Amino acid sequence: MKTLKKVIGAGIAAACLVSMAACGSGSSSSSSSSDLTYPEIELGTTGEDITTTITVLNNRTDMNLDTYPGTSWADYVAEFNKLYPNITVKVQTDSNYADTALTRLQANNDSWDVMMIPSVDASEYSNYFISYGSVEDMEKVIKLADEKAYDGQTYGVPNDGVTSGIVYNKKVFEEAGITELPTTPEEFIADLKLIKEKTDAIPLYTNYVESWAMAAWDDYIGGIATGDSTYMNQVLPHTKDPFEKDSSDPDTHAYAVYKILYDAVADGLTEDDYSTTDWESSKAKMNDGEIATMVLGAWAVPQMQQAGDNADDVGYMPFPITVDGKQYATIAGDYSYGINKNISAENQEASMIFVKWMTEKSGFAMNEGGIPIAADDSSMPDIYSNFSDVTLITNAPAKDGEEDLLADVNSDSELAIQNSGGTKIQNIVEEAANNGKTIDQIMAEWDQKWSAAVEENE
Repeated sequence: MKTLKKVIGAGIAAACLVSMAACGSGSSSSSSSSDLTYPEIELGTTGEDITTTITVLNNRTDMNLDTYPGTSWADYVAEFNKLYPNITVKVQTDSNYADTALTRLQANNDSWDVMMIPSVDASEYSNYFISYGSVEDMEKVIKLADEKAYDGQTYGVPNDGVTSGIVYNKKVFEEAGITELPTTPEEFIADLKLIKEKTDAIPLYTNYVESWAMAAWDDYIGGIATGDSTYMNQVLPHTKDPFEKDSSDPDTHAYAVYKILYDAVADGLTEDDYSTTDWESSKAKMNDGEIATMVLGAWAVPQMQQAGDNADDVGYMPFPITVDGKQYATIAGDYSYGINKNISAENQEASMIFVKWMTEKSGFAMNEGGIPIAADDSSMPDIYSNFSDVTLITNAPAKDGEEDLLADVNSDSELAIQNSGGTKIQNIVEEAANNGKTIDQIMAEWDQKWSAAVEENE
């Protein structure tokens, strides 16, 4: 069974054959492609004579608000225009970005120039995006050049590098008498109990209402829970029963990750009513100590630091799983910039210049608590001060010929691991809160679906 997204894409493609007008104002047949590659761009020199307008689609609605306390999109565009005054940049944001972007992408027209790449099979990148250059050449100038790559070509440049850990309030931890950060699931649950006993803070805020926030739990089951950089893209797509408890080391692998959430809810260590969580207000609550912990990527830290007067109280800790005596954190891209293959060569060049400026000159990554993507930039944000003893690893790419295997198993199992699969995580909260299925029963159901999908794709 193929994904609904693939079916939609096929339907749109068929409609395009009937009427090109139905697919928007532009198409690959009417557009010429730029031969410029990312490594060839010299900012301030390349494209200095270009006069055009580009449209950039992204998920950061907060950065488009006049009230945003950090560096806004308007600020970045203004700085970019000091170097390229004749390239007008229009920024469009959407709170339901993952779905909206996919719809815009599948229209296959020229209504956008730069897009934060949504969930698309690697084999389809070239249908929508231009290449920035070969992976071999791109690795010399950016980190994670192979993350959005296919057949030796890089189609996406990450806006920043992120790790997955836990946002926490330092002051609340001090009030609870916690002097050392937890490194195992048992220690973490014990700390949550101390917080409930000794403070008024919500020990763990689930953000249940936001499916995307729930989906973040999937980000911890790879290198973080296994210590294996090949796990997500090479091992998991071939593994049957990946969600069962590891008999030799039960505090590792996917089971241990999801059990932390189940136990926290079942033990009353989360908000009183999960159906009333609110993402926007949770930022201020973390800032002022009403919330002790939230399981989210490092990107969330700056937003919570900026949400009140207590920025110094908001910290970031490694996820509490230890494998063979070590803690791990995976480095991955947040979203990646993709450039439309259907726009003019001039707009492709202007778009690539803007992406390179955002990557090398804007300071975006550090401003947002991310890891800079430029290959020669070794700086790290202060929020990673607790990661000095953590081994940082990058997910290895899929093996040749298996670039879409994880996506296919994900689709056929309907679990959507690391692919906006928040609904299944919401179900964990529901079952734990209502004394329903045990975590073992939930994981067994997932294993059945995943194993069947693995067999189907062998």
